[in-house]
Amino acid sequence: MDIALFSPSSLFADAEEVSVDEEVTDVHQSFVERRHQFPGMELLIREFSFHQLNANLLWPGTFAFAEWLVQHHSWIEGRRCLELGSGTGALAIFLKKSFNLDITTSDYDDQEIEENIAHNCQANGITPVLPHVKHSWGETFPSAEPDWDLIIASDILLYVKQYPNLIKSLSFLLKSYKPEDDKAIPSVGNDQSSGMCMGLAVPAFLMSWRRRIGKEDESLFFTGCENAGLEVKHIGSRVYFIKPRENMVATTGSIDD
Repeated sequence: MDIALFSPSSLFADAEEVSVDEEVTDVHQSFVERRHQFPGMELLIREFSFHQLNANLLWPGTFAFAEWLVQHHSWIEGRRCLELGSGTGALAIFLKKSFNLDITTSDYDDQEIEENIAHNCQANGITPVLPHVKHSWGETFPSAEPDWDLIIASDILLYVKQYPNLIKSLSFLLKSYKPEDDKAIPSVGNDQSSGMCMGLAVPAFLMSWRRRIGKEDESLFFTGCENAGLEVKHIGSRVYFIKPRENMVATTGSIDD
């Protein structure tokens, strides 16, 4: 991701303790623990006071997406899920506690992020902690045969310059998907609450994007997805459904809704 021109360590380094013969590796990161209300539960989440990769705080879209997923829980139950841009891990923890979802977190290749997600898992009774994948978008993915049939993300379109890298990783995950086994994925029929009829494809990407960055910048991501052989549908409440074009199934709405 685009990062600041200084690191947290530069804010906390004690000049008197720095040896000219050795490198200082202790970052002295500081944290704040906050209680957050999710549908049906409260979570205690430790957040970075500052993090150069913007993995420090819970963003508003996380809560809206959590509510949307509760309303459409039949679309995610029984799936094997990977979350991109997990940040603090709060959404994944919520889904694990609510639906016992088989979910893996992922974020930039950064040890502090992984350790903080593990801390938040333990603080909220998730043991063992959720599996985690360190992956910087656009780089080679750790698994050559990804077996996640559902990918989710919330508010990850902040860095426009990272769109090509994000699309590269997303395309790989969707187009290189290989089922772990022959486990059947529950079919989805009519959604009476929304009036939609949709079969959630395997694999699929569900993304909530509620931050406003301008239509032109936003369209760069969606156009990039389509140019990469993916099809994008807006399915309401600023939630987008993306999957390989050749496997696209009927849904409602459009990207311009």
